[in-house]
Amino acid sequence: MSETNVPRTRRILRDIHPSSWEHPADRAALAALRRIPGFDEVLKKVFGLFGEKPIRLAFQANAVKVSENQFPKIWERYLEVLETLGAPARYDIFVSQTPLVNAGAYGMDRPFIVLNSGSLRLLDEDELTYLIGHEVGHVLSGHVLYRTMTIILLQLATLGFPIVGLAARAILMALLEWNRKAELSSDRAGLLAVQNPEATLRSFMKLAGGGQPEENNLNEFLRQADEYRTTGDVADIVFKVLNLLGTTHPFHVLRAAETRDWIEAGEYDRILRGEYRRRTDEQTPYADDLAAAMRAYKEDAQSVMRQFGDAIRDARDRFAEGMRRS
Repeated sequence: MSETNVPRTRRILRDIHPSSWEHPADRAALAALRRIPGFDEVLKKVFGLFGEKPIRLAFQANAVKVSENQFPKIWERYLEVLETLGAPARYDIFVSQTPLVNAGAYGMDRPFIVLNSGSLRLLDEDELTYLIGHEVGHVLSGHVLYRTMTIILLQLATLGFPIVGLAARAILMALLEWNRKAELSSDRAGLLAVQNPEATLRSFMKLAGGGQPEENNLNEFLRQADEYRTTGDVADIVFKVLNLLGTTHPFHVLRAAETRDWIEAGEYDRILRGEYRRRTDEQTPYADDLAAAMRAYKEDAQSVMRQFGDAIRDARDRFAEGMRRS
């Protein structure tokens, strides 16, 4: 029997608050983004230029709306995800004829989700459930407005549109930084939706390289993620940072490693046991959230600096050894 056909008890996370799965770096990046001078003004100009309806039409013009009659198996999985994550509403979901394995959540007042048809072809049922849960997580965490703004600014920058001046370019870079952190939050939401850690980690492997089950090895992929995070010389570390500039997502190997870390820390099991913040609970003070977010960024920075220092020492030792031999 294949893994996707093995019956599992699905835990309904009733009234779960999105902060239960949100990565602290997501909140830190968003707080920093909102402090950028001119951010609100650029936001108003972009959406004043387009408005809700044209944005929806632009994303949905070449897509099929999912329902009980169109892509019924996807519709069934989608309803399960909404129930599992305690979504307060149903959001329109579409399938777009696009070979790239991906999906997106967009909109302003009325969020909607678009699945690329390439995802349907490559991912099995549980992996697709993870992907749908990931996008629902974006909606529930309130990411869609800024994600939509990121896509629009990227397109305008590509076209050389005059609205994308220096201020808007600075905001775009900050949006991309936040967007990468927001992906880490929604990866956790996707895991909670499917409640299958192996399928979630396999999804990252397929998003990275495609391939069929007989061609891939998840353990090898996770070792690759560990090697990427912990090895390299000075030039490698610099290029790791530069490679992310201009991208909307973290590298898939790093997403897999981050999700595995969250599982191994016990947070995933804790939520499944029902130990999570609820929408009706008194919310954590903003200062506490910000402190947790700052700790996450500090730990990331310290990790990079440790790698940088190790790489410099290694390069120095190799140079000294070379001089002794000469």
